Amino acid sequence: MNFATFGEFLAMGHHGLYVWTAYGISLAILILNVALPLMARRRYLQDEARRLRREESK
Repeated sequence: MNFATFGEFLAMGHHGLYVWTAYGISLAILILNVALPLMARRRYLQDEARRLRREESK
């Protein structure tokens, strides 16, 4: 596919909205697949550190 201008590339033959929305959703899912486990791990480690501090103070 050859596009004469960047605008034509973004429009993609009037399919641009579908194409760029699909890319956006896919990117969002990939980011969530990385971010959510990292956040859960951090939360787990914080909870465990808090629990250990409570047990040491008893």
